[in-house]
Amino acid sequence: MDRSAVRKTVQQAWQDSVLPSLSDLVRIPAVSPAYDADWAAGGRLDAAIAHVRDGIAARGIPGAHLEEVRLPGRTPLLLVDIPASAGAVQETVLLYGHLDKQPPVGGWSEGLDPWTPVVRDGRLYGRGSVDDGYAPYAAISAIEAVRAHGGSHARCVLVLETGEESGSPDMPAYVAHLADRLGHVSLVVCLDSGAADYRRLWLTTSLRGDVRVGVQVRVLDSGQHSGMASGIVPSSFRVLRSLLDRVEDSATGEVLLPELNVQIPPNRVAEARAAIEAVPGMTRDSVPTREGMRPVSEDEVELALNNTWRPAVSVIGAEGLPALADAGNVLRPFTTLALSVRTPPTTDPETALEALRKALSTDVPYGAEVTFPLSDGAAGWNAPEVEPWLSEALDEVSDDVFEGGWRTMGVGGSIPLMGILQDAYPDAQFVVTGALGPGSNAHVPDESLDLAYAAKVSTAIAYALDAHARR
Repeated sequence: MDRSAVRKTVQQAWQDSVLPSLSDLVRIPAVSPAYDADWAAGGRLDAAIAHVRDGIAARGIPGAHLEEVRLPGRTPLLLVDIPASAGAVQETVLLYGHLDKQPPVGGWSEGLDPWTPVVRDGRLYGRGSVDDGYAPYAAISAIEAVRAHGGSHARCVLVLETGEESGSPDMPAYVAHLADRLGHVSLVVCLDSGAADYRRLWLTTSLRGDVRVGVQVRVLDSGQHSGMASGIVPSSFRVLRSLLDRVEDSATGEVLLPELNVQIPPNRVAEARAAIEAVPGMTRDSVPTREGMRPVSEDEVELALNNTWRPAVSVIGAEGLPALADAGNVLRPFTTLALSVRTPPTTDPETALEALRKALSTDVPYGAEVTFPLSDGAAGWNAPEVEPWLSEALDEVSDDVFEGGWRTMGVGGSIPLMGILQDAYPDAQFVVTGALGPGSNAHVPDESLDLAYAAKVSTAIAYALDAHARR
């Protein structure tokens, strides 16, 4: 493979064809189903699929088969099947991305908004630009460059779902449905992850799981005058607060349930230390905080392990609490909290959920009623060791394209499909990477994609595809 020509071709594609099409994709308000009850009738997810499908079809890749797959009652999925180069290994590369988006949210900077693409200082701003609209363009530009310049690739199947931001609830069914068609998958490429800096390529080697519980404590059938009832009937909030103390140490944030903790593998501890040595502050400075706020630890390695391999509880929603202006002197009948617990990569979500429900509903103070209006979970993921052929390819692209050697890192978020795919293809190698670097602002205002870095990531995928086909 002519690597110099591959690099030039990918860069030119991003300038000439990717940026205009990706900008048009930003304009489509394809909000994920969890945040858009009208998604099926609204047709916005279908519009995103049609836009990407038509764009790939127009590329005229020989033998490419494009299909919208739709199981009854589930979000649609775009499948792009590209046959192998002559002489390549008779296996499948599964390339993954998603086309659904987080809700727009307010607070975008002047001149920016979620659905209007704007290029400033080499970044494309708009919802879905980096999470994860660029993924199909990165994959296709890599495949085209390999084919054009003497490279080789195995059969490539690009899977683009439309429910990732809702936790990928439909993907287990799709993976099962497509199993025979996918065949022997020996390489998985996921372009929905991140980077600690823009100088080098970063491989994600672990992802936390996520379990969510809605827990309601009820002490009355209806609210009562607080002056008449307080001191006789306990506050539902106080009861719930005492139950939460069974789960989390409020002074330290330590999660107390053994079912939600694991022994951190030594190689992941070493990985965290090496990453921070390469990019000091990558964890400590990754979250903008208010002036005067301190992190939970001064040891950055501990912060990294907290964020990637230790469980953490967040209260993400509440019911039964009126707004301040509406808060009368009432002993409220109930309090409901929505808890999100990020779990270690190797924790079983059903075991975690059962432990949470048991801790929150056993021997409840005063006999208050506890119910669980919400309960779901997704597994994390811990990558297999990188094989020599892949490591060599990553070394080569690091030398040719990036400013430093590639590094690995754990990520505190979740990509539910990775655990599903590892279960389905236990012998596969995983390249989980992406352009979600500093300042990308996924899920929040001013989401943006560093265009130059995205092109470099595309080039890295080209190197990996060629190395995989020839190994």
